[in-house]
Amino acid sequence: MCGIVGIIGKAAVAPLLVDGLRRLEYRGYDSAGIATLIDGAIERRRAEGKLDNLVRRLAVEPVQGNIGIGHTRWATHGVPNEVNAHPIATERVAVVHNGIIENFQELRRELTGLGYVFQTQTDTEAVAIMLTRHLDDGMDPREAVAATLARLEGAFALAILFAGHDDFLICARRGSPLAIGYGDGEMFVGSDALALAPLTRRITYLEEGDWAVLTAKGAAISDAAGRPVERAVKETALSGALIGKGNYRHFMQKEIFEQPGVIGDTLQALFNPTTRSVNLGEIPFDLAALTRITVIACGTSFHSGMIAKYWLERIARVPCEVDIASEFRYRAPDMATGGLALFISQSGETADTLAALRYARSQGQHIAVVVNQLESSMVREADLVLPTRAGPEIGVASTKAFTTQLVVLACFAIAVARARGSIDAAREAALSTALTEVPARASEVLNHDEKIQEIAAALLDARDVLYLGRGTAYPLALEGALKLKEISYIHAEGYAAGEMKHGPIALIDEKVPIIVLAPPDELFEKTASNVQEVMARGGKVVMISDEAGLATIDDRLYFGIPIPPCDAFVAPILYAIPIQLLAYHIAVLKGTDVDQPRNLAKSVTVE
Repeated sequence: MCGIVGIIGKAAVAPLLVDGLRRLEYRGYDSAGIATLIDGAIERRRAEGKLDNLVRRLAVEPVQGNIGIGHTRWATHGVPNEVNAHPIATERVAVVHNGIIENFQELRRELTGLGYVFQTQTDTEAVAIMLTRHLDDGMDPREAVAATLARLEGAFALAILFAGHDDFLICARRGSPLAIGYGDGEMFVGSDALALAPLTRRITYLEEGDWAVLTAKGAAISDAAGRPVERAVKETALSGALIGKGNYRHFMQKEIFEQPGVIGDTLQALFNPTTRSVNLGEIPFDLAALTRITVIACGTSFHSGMIAKYWLERIARVPCEVDIASEFRYRAPDMATGGLALFISQSGETADTLAALRYARSQGQHIAVVVNQLESSMVREADLVLPTRAGPEIGVASTKAFTTQLVVLACFAIAVARARGSIDAAREAALSTALTEVPARASEVLNHDEKIQEIAAALLDARDVLYLGRGTAYPLALEGALKLKEISYIHAEGYAAGEMKHGPIALIDEKVPIIVLAPPDELFEKTASNVQEVMARGGKVVMISDEAGLATIDDRLYFGIPIPPCDAFVAPILYAIPIQLLAYHIAVLKGTDVDQPRNLAKSVTVE
């Protein structure tokens, strides 16, 4: 998960930039670098690997300058090396970037046609060269940034240094977070406010689409339309808990809204946008030879595993079982020779899952883990580690960890399918392209937050809520019910929509809201029929679908939540967000402890 820091200081900023990057190391990275201005010229120092390599480089080749930017980066694609490390620079600009520029290939072709030469394989270089092009055309830096931002598609956070301008930095965000820090004649910017904690107690969090010009005297902030805006400056205590919450009321809310950025960070580590292909790195066993995959997890991670089962069986055509860790090892099943046991855990320390891992190892299985904490027991005991890049998740009810798990599992399913010959290069490119569109589409889903608050108020007094879905939407129904139960304490159940006629339909009356997840896939018509059955019995239906899906029943729905059109393959990632928001807002209205619901812990380390 990439990290950004930028400083306009009174003295040499290189040591402060490195210190800021130290505080971002928890996010994960494979290269690091800084850039400063010396006599108006851009000076960079970058290094592959850990930050200590950069520190050693700076000891031999120090840089001065009172203004600069720094970055810790996960390689987007190809071999992590100094050439692809940030900051990415031309003679006129240096750029650090979190996220994915979805249309970078289009921009690259356009700029190459104009005679500009690309030196790296990064999508970020398209930003740097587009800025350079506008500067070459006579624009000033502010005009060049505005023109460039208008061309970018995707989710990103940017900090930009301009040659010949040692009195300002420009930063921007869309989907990925950025915080601005105010000092005494100094200014700071960071992707994580924790990076700024020792430097200032006065923090502003940029809102979606904002961009800002930082000078030693302050920040001039504009919104996505270019209009000057004021954003609150908050006095913070120097603690991770307070700083980490930002403008949000709860950590859970913050973590829901971080999803476009962390989904993008996760994709960066697994996806090569140039070849439109997935790269899981070195795999110590043959994916094509797997006889069976057994997915094992608990809670929300179990639901992500259920979705992975659909992907692995339908796309990769490999037999797959999904089991709850707390039940799995007590059955003591015989596991097929040549099989893979895939474990999913946010913490990497969940006791039941760890015990199941050790049982699977005793059965001769290959072991893969999907985890958010790289310093964990499961990582140490695995053959293959597939990290999510969610960053610290403090809210007990998992949100961004869940969606980044889905991103990792989607990439894994594509890789298995490719290895087994179940898909061709064209199909892999189509599935991978659909994944790259998710960060931007996730930002669009979050724009419906106010509408979801309205729905939450209408459902507040419900004693029971049903969630329905088919296919990959069925595990989402289970996840939606779990979210509502664990933070609002309202009884909720998730069902496969086709099972309604086998019993649960008896529960439906005008007092039981029904949340229906209906992505536009081959099962939509069947789900729509189930909706009709529910409404015929007086059920109040809240339907989550795209505009076309909602239009089929819209005038009879209690509420509809529109989701941007998307490939059915990535629908579970996007459709997870509104059910998270709905549970969150109901819990807030009920006055529960959203971040620390009763009887629950973030990591279950005992059986």
